[in-house]
Amino acid sequence: MATISPLLSQYGFSLRRFSVAVPPRITCSVSRDGSEGRENLFQLKEVKSVACGIFAVWALTSATPVIAANQRLPPLSTDPNRCERAFVGNTIGQANGVYDKPLDLRYCDYTNEKSNLKGKSLSAALVSDAKFDGADMTEVVMSKAYAVGASFKGVDFSNAVLDRVNFGKANLQGAVFKNTVLSGSTFDEAQLADAVFEDTIIGYVDLQKLCVNTSISAEGRAELGCR
Repeated sequence: MATISPLLSQYGFSLRRFSVAVPPRITCSVSRDGSEGRENLFQLKEVKSVACGIFAVWALTSATPVIAANQRLPPLSTDPNRCERAFVGNTIGQANGVYDKPLDLRYCDYTNEKSNLKGKSLSAALVSDAKFDGADMTEVVMSKAYAVGASFKGVDFSNAVLDRVNFGKANLQGAVFKNTVLSGSTFDEAQLADAVFEDTIIGYVDLQKLCVNTSISAEGRAELGCR
């Protein structure tokens, strides 16, 4: 794009960029002095049309990634009892992630919690960077939860519903996924050494993505049916 800007500048074309919240605005103009002939002016108008078209496409394609990159998680909840809310869960939580109040469990510590998380609905919960090491999370529902960077070492997820959960960079070493629904969940850069996948319920496409994770043990790959 920089290589054509000197040519565009000499014809009076300009590209004005505003803040990320406002899409780029394009202004195209052709200056005319008394010495220009009709034919030359016509050629300039042709260049103007082509340049505006190119810039319009550039503006749309370049604005989108910038806006997407600015999307962030909401601020950490100021509720002093926010971590305890996991023991109640989303009272109307469903598999589609519907909830009556946002459940923010980020940075909470549930290490070796053996009774208060079983069967709870944590749908759409924010649990990134939380610690659940050694916890009993059997039959828990975590549909559409955000668990990036969380630690679930040795967690028992037997009979749980973990569909569409983002486990990116999470530590799931030794986690038990026996008869667990994992369809739609992602495990990018997650640690899955010694994880148990006995009778795991997962879609074919999701399975192929999971099998790419090299931290899964040979036994785990056999249970999943990775090729």
